[in-house]
Amino acid sequence: MVNTIGVIGLGVMGGNIALNMAAKGEQVAVYNYTRDLTDQLMQNIEELPVSPYYELQDFVQSLETPRKIFLMVTAGKPVDSVIDSLIPLLEKGDVIMDGGNSHYKDTERRYDKLKAKGIGYLGIGISGGEIGALTGPSIMPGGDRDVYEKAAPILTKIAAQVGADPCCVYIGPKGAGHFVKMVHNGIEYADMQLIAEAYAFLRERLRLPIDEIAAIFETWNQGELKSYLIEITAEILRKKDDKTGKPLIDVILDKTGQKGTGKWTSIQAIDNGIPSSIITESLFARFLSSLKEERVAAEKVLAGPEKEERPMDKDLWIDFVKQALYMGKVCAYAQGFTQYKMTSELYGWDLPLKDIALIFRGGCIIRAEFLNLISKAFQQQPDLSNLLTAPFFTEKLKEYQTALRKVVCEGISSGMSLPCFSTSLSYYDGYRTGRSNANLLQAQRDYFGAHTYERTDMDGVFHTAWH
Repeated sequence: MVNTIGVIGLGVMGGNIALNMAAKGEQVAVYNYTRDLTDQLMQNIEELPVSPYYELQDFVQSLETPRKIFLMVTAGKPVDSVIDSLIPLLEKGDVIMDGGNSHYKDTERRYDKLKAKGIGYLGIGISGGEIGALTGPSIMPGGDRDVYEKAAPILTKIAAQVGADPCCVYIGPKGAGHFVKMVHNGIEYADMQLIAEAYAFLRERLRLPIDEIAAIFETWNQGELKSYLIEITAEILRKKDDKTGKPLIDVILDKTGQKGTGKWTSIQAIDNGIPSSIITESLFARFLSSLKEERVAAEKVLAGPEKEERPMDKDLWIDFVKQALYMGKVCAYAQGFTQYKMTSELYGWDLPLKDIALIFRGGCIIRAEFLNLISKAFQQQPDLSNLLTAPFFTEKLKEYQTALRKVVCEGISSGMSLPCFSTSLSYYDGYRTGRSNANLLQAQRDYFGAHTYERTDMDGVFHTAWH
């Protein structure tokens, strides 16, 4: 039987994508540069329609035309290498799809190269980890719409489903799909750091035991904070270490890694003047965590505030932390969607913001209950400049901003590092400030560099002879 799609790259993600496709009725050809992963995959399937190939030419020839090939290989040079190997074997009208975490600029370069040869190219963002890849991820395809339509029946079939809606929608041209995934990962960084800070406040300031904190997260996951990351946090805090019997969280080293996509999000925001401070601060928090030895040494010599033992209303402060976390998350998502909007305008992509929020509801790591509210906000106001000004969120943050202020102030006064809570509050206050201190910055720039400034009372550009 002719295969309907081929998958190259059979690591955990690639293998699970192939199994997902086969489970949904596709005839799947699989190929890996090394034979071992192909053999390993074939040992783990029962009667699914998956056919292994050990020569690339045989793999390509097994596919129906127009051929559809899904790459799940390491981002960077390996993607270019596989594409270069495929080009002599393909015909005009065939389609290559890159489902890895490629930088969107690389995707645009590859798109142009293949477009010139008549070969379709889709840069596809995929979120959901190894479980999502197997059971249904959130899928963000970018490229030519007519090329997407060739692959859409398969992509929408393997995506996560929320009700009758697949978590897959055409994102936009060229590198738009991988760009949306990149910023998704930046939002994910911020979301995770905010949750970690909420956990730290509950444990270090309120001195609550781990099991009680786990129960708090479980309760939060039943309400407006309901999300995948809140859900797994409760499970993580419940987990005991097999070796010591202690909570597993207490034997995990506090050094956090990162694979680059959060950094790319911050760099793109900085390059284009987009205020993504919470996302960037979450990245810096990871960098600081990596300085474990230095932090341990600094703890012995750097002074903090005097320890103040005073009673705190536990239930009241738990509610403050909940509200602060919700507000921080809204601010982080607002920054991410602002980055989508501003970049879409910069490149003329016309990103479907309301649909992006909807496809994040299932499969992906940042899936959360309030994504429905984000989608609704952009549906009601397609030209919405910032989520903070959507009526629902404006009212919600008016109610919750006091809690965020209390948590940040209490954390600072007790010597806690709460970088993303603090930055969320600074972003909120900065955005709602009609007249800022930037006038002094402009005066300083003009003073030492004759950079000029604008005035509030007349049009034009001005320079003062300060000396």
